[in-house]
This record gives sequence, C-alpha cells and structure tokens, in this order.
Amino acid sequence: MSKPGPISAKPLSALLGRVFSDAYARQGFASRELVTRWAAIAGPEIAAHSEPIKIQWPRPVEGQQQEPATLVLRVEGPVALEIQHSSNVILQRVNRFFGWNAVGRLALRQAPLSRKTSRRSARPPDATDVARVAGTLTSIEDDDLRAALARLGASIKRN
Repeated sequence: MSKPGPISAKPLSALLGRVFSDAYARQGFASRELVTRWAAIAGPEIAAHSEPIKIQWPRPVEGQQQEPATLVLRVEGPVALEIQHSSNVILQRVNRFFGWNAVGRLALRQAPLSRKTSRRSARPPDATDVARVAGTLTSIEDDDLRAALARLGASIKRN
C-alpha cells in the first residue's frame, strides 16, 4: 500500500469564489467588492442603515454613449429620507470607488437589512459557580483540564 500524499487545505474563499462571483454578476455587480466593502465605500453612518442590492445597467443604444447605471439600495424605513438627501454624496463615493462615472442614480427599496446582527461578547462565568462545578470534578487529576471543564460547566449551567 502506498502512503497518501500531503493534504493541502484550500481556503473556502478560493473554492466558492467563482460561485459568489456568478451570483453577484446576475445582480449587475462586476465584482463583489461593492457589496463586501460597502461600509468603507459609503461610510459607516450610511452603511449602518443601507446595503446595495443590485446595479441596473440600461440597454446600450447603438451609436449613443452608454448611460450610467442605477444602484439599488435596501434601506431601513425611517432612514430612507436621510439616505435620499445624501444621495449625491453616495454617488460620488461609489463612482470614486469604480474610478469612473459608473452610477448616475440611486433607487431606494425600504426593507429590513439582510445582514446579521452583531454578536454580543460572552462574559466569563461567575467565580462561585466555577468553584461549585470544580468541586464535583475531583476525579480529574490534571489541574488545567479541571479548571477548563469547571469554566465550561459553569457557562453551560448559566445558559
């Protein structure tokens, strides 16, 4: 029997990059950077309440110059008016990102944002709970393992 060769793990982004690129292309995005870097492009105050959905490109007419596209943004309801008033700033920032006058209009869709809420940080378990659980783990000889299991047990009991 021959020995198996070395296993080379590939990053998930390398394996799924083509799939995501195709999905973004169907929404009119030439690349996914506009979506993934939206906070850096639009600014944190605008990105906190909006996200790009798609870019609608007008059909080219032969003999005429290509018209700029329309960027469709999903916006949380009460902030839509603020976003509409700052549309010129958003268009300038998006076009600066692209390096040319790619987007000429914004279209707003009021809906809840699809991104996940930020995770809250886990607080450590109470020291008295850890000590109580550690008292039940007398059969474990390794001190570090006993302390880790005591913290785990106290965290599980808390939740």
